[in-house]
Amino acid sequence: MKKTLLLTSAALITAAATFSTINSQENEMSFFITSVGSGDGANLGGLAGADAHCANLAQSAGSRGKTWRAYLSAHASGNSAAIDARNRIGFGPWYNANGVEVASNVNNLHGPSNGLSKENSVTENGDTVKGRGDTPNQHDILTGSTLDGRLIEDGSNHTCNNWTANGQGTAQVGHFDRTGGGQNPTSWNSAHGSRGCSQEDLVGTGGNGYYYCFAID
Repeated sequence: MKKTLLLTSAALITAAATFSTINSQENEMSFFITSVGSGDGANLGGLAGADAHCANLAQSAGSRGKTWRAYLSAHASGNSAAIDARNRIGFGPWYNANGVEVASNVNNLHGPSNGLSKENSVTENGDTVKGRGDTPNQHDILTGSTLDGRLIEDGSNHTCNNWTANGQGTAQVGHFDRTGGGQNPTSWNSAHGSRGCSQEDLVGTGGNGYYYCFAID
């Protein structure tokens, strides 16, 4: 009887440990705001450079085995077709560094019931980014996108020349803290355009060259 109880206890402990491991893996970080930008305004080295920066930050924070993509749209150029941010980030669900689900899928991410907020939209280290009311305000997040995560196609460039410019131009930005000014002040991904593409311009309109990173697997 005692042997049976011991075996049963051991089995329960093993099952609990297995469940805990699986649950931890399921809630592993798959979304964050970059804790640092490129330092060169909206010149991120294009989409490839932005993706690499996401991967490097995630790895530095201890994330392994994931493929990271920056939430950025881009215009058609040469042989490359236009790219919508929503189509390059996988299918979800996505969790922040603290294990909180911010969206279950792409439609939920771009709908009214996602979990994006100042509290939940944290960096790869789980830190809160400075928003409206903080000093300095850094709530502008580069996206180049519409409210539903697509490229803005109105004849103008809203991506600082596909994330390679650091001077003239503009980039569409969102407010991670869901407050502020602009055409869509509560939008996390499409609040207004930046003043320009330089670091000074991004800072001047309430940003610091940060952007969102999502794991696609």
